[in-house]
Amino acid sequence: MNAFTPNAALARDDDQAAALIERAALLGRAFAAVADEHDRNATPPLEQFRALRDAGLLRANIARSNGGFGAGLALARAIVAKIAYGDPSVALILSMHYSQHAMIVHDARENTGNWPAALAQRLTQASVEGRALVNAAQVEPALGSPSHGGLPETLARREGASWRITGHKLYVTGAPLLTWINVLARTDEPEPRLGHFLVPREAAGVRIVQTWDPLGMRASASHDVVFTDAAISVDDVVGLRPAHLGVQRDPHATAWYFSLVGTVYDGAARAARDWLLAFLNERKPAALGGAALATVPIVQESVGRIEMLLASNDWLLRTHAEAIDAGTAAAELSAVVKHNVVDNAIQAVDIALELAGNHGIARHNPLERHHRNVQCARIHAPSNSLLRTMAARRALGL
Repeated sequence: MNAFTPNAALARDDDQAAALIERAALLGRAFAAVADEHDRNATPPLEQFRALRDAGLLRANIARSNGGFGAGLALARAIVAKIAYGDPSVALILSMHYSQHAMIVHDARENTGNWPAALAQRLTQASVEGRALVNAAQVEPALGSPSHGGLPETLARREGASWRITGHKLYVTGAPLLTWINVLARTDEPEPRLGHFLVPREAAGVRIVQTWDPLGMRASASHDVVFTDAAISVDDVVGLRPAHLGVQRDPHATAWYFSLVGTVYDGAARAARDWLLAFLNERKPAALGGAALATVPIVQESVGRIEMLLASNDWLLRTHAEAIDAGTAAAELSAVVKHNVVDNAIQAVDIALELAGNHGIARHNPLERHHRNVQCARIHAPSNSLLRTMAARRALGL
C-alpha cells in the first residue's frame, strides 16, 4: 500500500458511483500535495497511477461483465474532475486511458466490429488486473495533428503473421507509464490502409525520447516515441480502412475525449479559483484599514465573473455527459462543449491572476502553476480555432 491509497472499502452497488467519486476526491487532494514537485521536475506521476490502480479507478469505465464498474461518461468525468483539481497532468493521462476504453466498450455494445474481440479482451483484462494503461500516438513531426488532415508517415509493414511498425510520434501523453500505445499508421501496401496498431510499450523497437519540457502540464510526460520495426500480431490492429478515406473518428469516442479534456482544464481553473478566494479573504492591505481585499466591490465583481464562467462550465459538462450516456446528444455539440469550457477556464484563471497581482506570478504560490497549466488548453488538439473553422464549413455547406 502506497502513501496515496485510501483505506475506505467500496460501498454497496447502489452507492458505487459516490464511492468512486469520493476515492477520486481523496486521491486528488493527495496528488495536490506533490503536484508542485512533479511540475518543477517534470517527472512522470508513477506513484499516482499506482494509487489510481489500487483504488480501482483505472477500470472505472470497463463493463461490469468484464470486471469494471461500468461507468458512463458522467461518472468518468466526475472522477477526472476530482483528480484534475489536484493535478491536471495526472488527470489528462487518466482521461486518455478512459477514452481508449470507451471505444472498446462502445464497439462491443454496438457490435461495430472495429476492435478484434481477442485484442479488446486482452486490454480489458490487463486493465482490470491493474497492469495496463493505454493511450494513442497520433501526432508526427511532419504531419502535426491528424485533425488537420493528411496521412501519417508511420508505416506498418506486413511480415508473415506480424505487422512491423516504424515511425516517430510526438506528444504521447503518459508515455513512460503506458503499457499499450495505440499507434496511428498507414500500411505500405500498394493501396495503403490506415488504422490503429496496438503496440506494447516494452516491445523491442519502441524507444521513448524525453523531449517534454513545456510551459505547463509538465508532469503529463508527453514525450516522443520512436518505433523501429516494432513487431505486433497481425490481429492487433483496429479499424483498418482505405487510407484515402482519411482518419475515421468515432463520434462516441470523440465526445468522451472532448468532455474529459475540457474537464481537465476546468479542474485547473477551479483549483485557481479556490486559491484566489482564500487569498482575497486573508490579504488585508494597510490601505483598506485592515479590511480584506474580498470586501472591495470591484474585486467582488471580478470574482463574480469567475463564478459565472465556472458555473457555465459545470452545466455544459454535466448536461453533455448525461446526454451522451442517454444517447441523445448531437455529435457536433461535443466540440461546442470543449470550445466553451476551455475558453471559460482560461478566462477565469486570467481574471484570478489579475486580481492576485504579483502574488499570482510568484512561483511559491499555486496560482502561478495553475495559470501555466490552463494555458496548455489553447493548443490541445484540435485547437479551438480549428473547431471554429470546422463549424464554419458546416454552416457554409463547404
